[in-house]
Amino acid sequence: MKKLLLFIAWLLFAPILYAQDQLPVIYLPENLTIHFISPEPIQYVDISTKDLTGDLPLKNVLRLKLRDTLKSFAGSVITIAGEKFIAQYHLLPGYPGVPTEIEITPAAMRPLDISGIGLSQNQLRSLALSLVAQSPDKRVDRVKAFGIKGQLNHVYTVGDYIFLDISYHNKTNLKYDIADFRFKVDDKKVTKAANNQSVEIKPEFVLFNQPAFSKNYRNVFVFKKMSFPGNKVLRAELSEKQLSGRIVTLSISYQDILDADMLPN
Repeated sequence: MKKLLLFIAWLLFAPILYAQDQLPVIYLPENLTIHFISPEPIQYVDISTKDLTGDLPLKNVLRLKLRDTLKSFAGSVITIAGEKFIAQYHLLPGYPGVPTEIEITPAAMRPLDISGIGLSQNQLRSLALSLVAQSPDKRVDRVKAFGIKGQLNHVYTVGDYIFLDISYHNKTNLKYDIADFRFKVDDKKVTKAANNQSVEIKPEFVLFNQPAFSKNYRNVFVFKKMSFPGNKVLRAELSEKQLSGRIVTLSISYQDILDADMLPN
């Protein structure tokens, strides 16, 4: 009877043990911290034991350590999920001298197919970089104010995403310190401020985080698919970090959005 029970237990747990044997092994030494570095922002972590402590000091960095009060560590499995992948590692007791920075590579990843998750931040960045490598379009919207010329260079679409390529040229000798960059859907003609139904929308992704520019500024802003009526307009409002600073507002019509091109490969 005892042998039969042991055999049944082996049948139940053998697949789990086999799966752990196939996982990449990471060694955890005492009194040292291990950092997992992800190519995407980490969305989920499962630490299957109370012997470990962990946190996310950065969006794409997982910090892991054995508890100081721990007397012995028998091993465990950790699961890390990004926007588009899931990875698992078999953690074992280690010794000083093992790597303390673990890069999560494609070899350890399994793709995640989650409906509606869209493109990852890395994918959006790659597409946006390919866009700024192109020359500005001639069929664009422009604005001039306070010696600043603003221009919508391109409107492209990929799936449910809209890419707005916007640039500014400062014709003055006064550096422009950026306070904010906001996007609002406003009425085309505003007769009374109280009647203006303004709705602010935030980008899903912004390519560059540039705090100021002396002469030229160019950036790509990515939005989820949007729609608004013909009597509305999308306004890109660039404001300066000074009292009564320069504010430059570029108006983008819905027709510009509808005329978006497919982002070329």
